[in-house]
Amino acid sequence: MQALMVTPRVANSAHLAEIPSPVPEDGWLLVRGVAIGVCGTDREIVAGDYGTPPPGHAHLVLGHESLGRVEQAPAASGFAVGDLVAGVVRRPDPVPCGACAQGEFDMCRNGQYTERGIKNLDGFASQWWTIEPGYAVKVPAALGIAGVLVEPTSVVAKAWDQIERIGARSWFDPKRVLVTGAGPIGLLAALLGVQRGLEVHVLDRATAGVKPEAVQALGATYHSDPVEQVATRLNPDIIIEATGAAQVVIDVISHNAPYGIVCLTGVSPSGRLLPLDAGLVNRNIVLDNDVVVGSVNAGLRHYEAAVQALALADPAWLARLLTRQVPLDRFPEALAAQQEDIKVVLTL
Repeated sequence: MQALMVTPRVANSAHLAEIPSPVPEDGWLLVRGVAIGVCGTDREIVAGDYGTPPPGHAHLVLGHESLGRVEQAPAASGFAVGDLVAGVVRRPDPVPCGACAQGEFDMCRNGQYTERGIKNLDGFASQWWTIEPGYAVKVPAALGIAGVLVEPTSVVAKAWDQIERIGARSWFDPKRVLVTGAGPIGLLAALLGVQRGLEVHVLDRATAGVKPEAVQALGATYHSDPVEQVATRLNPDIIIEATGAAQVVIDVISHNAPYGIVCLTGVSPSGRLLPLDAGLVNRNIVLDNDVVVGSVNAGLRHYEAAVQALALADPAWLARLLTRQVPLDRFPEALAAQQEDIKVVLTL
């Protein structure tokens, strides 16, 4: 079978390779790959920034945003031949830490977790893959190719879960949310905000094109003015930051409503220094009872919540997010970001 592989830490090493088809371990599912979503993490791995192959191997099969069709399933697995499935990315560490021991492997405390397509485990960018039933999530057939959005939606489902758990520390009645960034994570975060009945605003640099159109089609409000201007004007109860841009991070922390919650989901590159009045930032957080929380990855319950959210969404709106579908043999096109991209899908 064909698989898209990289040599981690070696820039531009992505290549198609013929590798043996997998044989499922006892009790596992055998899955025919349908598609993977391509995201910034994949592009950073291809650029040689990070990534770790399975022990004893030089190469890593790429891909963590998965969609496949079950071709072989044990009788007691809860799955049947023909089911669409998405695979959970992270696995608990072998020690395990306290969080992993409780099934909260997305909150691993010692960093010894593994992740398919990223760290120590091959990913899903292959024509066949296998998976443990406990790490597979059934995807409604009606979602079709949009089922590839389950993994990124699980990330924002976790972010919303964290926001709501923090809000429950006291009276919590949010009305307005600002999402910074109109990429897949930002738009899916906005979708979950709309589904919660909130007044949703999305901010991005684009002034026209697919991103403003997607926000408007969702029934949310789009902005392209500077962050501090928009945040000051809106005074949002919740901010979900999805760009990872250092200045945007500082701006949203500094311009949310009193007793507000800022959830950071974007990963910032290191090395950029910004002038910052740390004392003022601290003063505002303390005196306003603000919370700033980071959120990454997702647990099994977040994947299940993601499936529910996608099943409730307008299929035509989800289709807007899949801006390009590229066959496996033309993978360089999928890895090259284009200005109008939201979600690029590599079909297997």
